[in-house]
Amino acid sequence: MNAALTIPAVVPLLPELVLGLGAMALLMVGVYAGERAVRFIDGASIALLLLAGLIVLALPAGKLVTFGDSFVVDGFARFLKILAILGSAAAIAMSIDYAKHEGPQRFEHSVLVVLSTLGMLMLISAADLIALYLGLELMSLPLYVVAASQRSSLRSTEAGLKYFVLGALSSGMLLYGASLVYGFTGTVNFAGIAQSAAAAGPGLIFGLVFLFAGFCFKVSAVPFHMWTPDVYEGAPTPVTAFFAAAPKVAGMAMFVRVAVAAFPGITAQWREILVFVSIASMLLGAFAAIGQRNFKRLMAYSSIGHMGFALIGLAAGTSDGVQGVLVYMAIYLTMTLGVFAVILSMRRSEGMVESIDQLAGLARTHPTMAFFLAMLLFSMAGVPPLAGFFAKFYVFLAAIHAGLYALAVIGVLASVVGAYYYLAIVKIMYFDEPAEGFAAMPYELKVVLAVCGLFNILFFLYPGPLVGVASAAAHSLF
Repeated sequence: MNAALTIPAVVPLLPELVLGLGAMALLMVGVYAGERAVRFIDGASIALLLLAGLIVLALPAGKLVTFGDSFVVDGFARFLKILAILGSAAAIAMSIDYAKHEGPQRFEHSVLVVLSTLGMLMLISAADLIALYLGLELMSLPLYVVAASQRSSLRSTEAGLKYFVLGALSSGMLLYGASLVYGFTGTVNFAGIAQSAAAAGPGLIFGLVFLFAGFCFKVSAVPFHMWTPDVYEGAPTPVTAFFAAAPKVAGMAMFVRVAVAAFPGITAQWREILVFVSIASMLLGAFAAIGQRNFKRLMAYSSIGHMGFALIGLAAGTSDGVQGVLVYMAIYLTMTLGVFAVILSMRRSEGMVESIDQLAGLARTHPTMAFFLAMLLFSMAGVPPLAGFFAKFYVFLAAIHAGLYALAVIGVLASVVGAYYYLAIVKIMYFDEPAEGFAAMPYELKVVLAVCGLFNILFFLYPGPLVGVASAAAHSLF
């Protein structure tokens, strides 16, 4: 054991060690200082996440492997770790003002987000089935707690319970799939599975189906999406913003790495599963959102649809397809965080409002907020030249190059249907009679909205850096 933990072996784990030790220290501060330390712990949690991000960037170049090839840091892992860390840090920043008004302020929220992010980083670097399951559970357990963190709210408690019960079911399916894969290949390591997969026969496909069922739950893809609308609506809004951002990145990383690294020899078989999941998710996301009047529920169906679009790139099974997935997840993260910054700003003297109709006339009462929200919604709809258009362009292009013409056509049609409900919100903001204005937007939310909005508006001027880094990250997998 000591030989495995020499200093070089620990180097790839430095970001995870920093987050783990930092979270424990902040937990102790919270236990002894109580609610007086909430602001300090929030700020320290953001600083801790950003420090972990800097360490990820500072790790030695190339592919780093440790713990008997079960933990890998390559370009793919670095890219997605940075995305997950930024998403989590933004989610904590967006929760600071909410706790002041909705109360009571609890220090545990930020610590749980940090611990969940630690699980995400482990999941993104997992190179065998055991490491993958440990990372997945470490990510999920804090999420169950934060979903039910507003103990005075019946909706929040119900959301936490639904998420926990269905999450336990999905973990069981994933674990059963992993045991079948191990049984038919004789190894849990992705490289070993890849060598045995082609000769393993139909039993392995059975295990793969169960594995993918667990993954679909974590990214809320059809047919394992059923928890998403209720949990998004019931959980406290900053928690919903967190759910919609960072865990989706880690879930998609797990999906991509397992498919590409562990099962490259049976791409034709898992492509069929992904094509079905992708089409079903896009269509459900497009049609089910049309009748929604609650903004958080609408974002839940929107997120299901976006995961369907991202999976188009993975279904292609090529390096270009994975590059498309990475670009899509980066842009999806900014669009989602920006829209949730606006949802968190929908506050009046009587408290938070969530109905889309409350945005009536926002262009006259809060013109800057309305402009940025309109741009983010246009980006989500895939309107050029906004960033969302490029996100869809890269995954559709990969699908066409892989010969998946029907999938690309259905994706374009689903985008057109989905544009309807995004444009309906813009119409309410710009053309309806103004409703009562909202309270002043907190500073943290202004920063998140401005950064995400400007990224989506100006992306077309200089897309090269993001696309280039995503391309290098995708190539590191193949």
